[in-house]
Amino acid sequence: MLLAIDIGNTNIVLGGIEAGKIIFVGRIATDRTKTEDQYSVELQSVLALYGAEAAQLEGAIISSVVPQALGAVKAAVRRITGKAPLVVGPGIKTGLNIAIENPSAVGADLIVCAVAALAEYRAPLAVVDMGTATTVTVVDEKGSFLGGSICPGLVGALNALSAGASELPEVSLEGPVKVIGRNTVDCMRSGALNGHAAMVDGMIARMEEAVGKPLTVVATGGVAKFIVPLCRREIVYDELLLLKGCELLYRKNQK
Repeated sequence: MLLAIDIGNTNIVLGGIEAGKIIFVGRIATDRTKTEDQYSVELQSVLALYGAEAAQLEGAIISSVVPQALGAVKAAVRRITGKAPLVVGPGIKTGLNIAIENPSAVGADLIVCAVAALAEYRAPLAVVDMGTATTVTVVDEKGSFLGGSICPGLVGALNALSAGASELPEVSLEGPVKVIGRNTVDCMRSGALNGHAAMVDGMIARMEEAVGKPLTVVATGGVAKFIVPLCRREIVYDELLLLKGCELLYRKNQK
């Protein structure tokens, strides 16, 4: 079994992958101050929760956008498995041509998702990752990573609205979404969810104009399930896109 780890700004997602199938997905909170010992305990707890044992793991791969947590998680994985994990970053084989000004500055998660999307969906394509930020990246039919955009994330924007306006409450993403709200909560939910969907639709339309071709659009990330149904254009929702990409990269980089 392969252990795939995605260290995001809010959560660390753990995936157990065997024979190309994702057996389990677990999550722990990202904490930049936790030590190797603390992460070791939490990783072992998640494995035990899903009936997996360290002895079953053939290896591990880590994708991280949080440098402050990477070292501790990497050391914890090595302690648990006895093997050094593969870390997504400069020097690993991706099969992509990173056609931007500074290839080393591209987030690991963007690379991993692009690899997975290119393997499973028709290019040219756009990958929309809705997490702490909402990123849109474009990959052409030749496997060139052309770049994209980074937009404020839905949850952060909604929390900032509540924090910055004393009369506006905190709002859950769950529940019915009306375009025209008739109370404060419904109005905020409409603005957040319909507004974010309109932003995604608009960004994709502009990127198609820039590329000059229609794009296959694939969405992933924690809040994508709330936004994709509200978008007007066709978007494929792939919740496990990043874990799939981790598995592909791990296999590609085995000697």
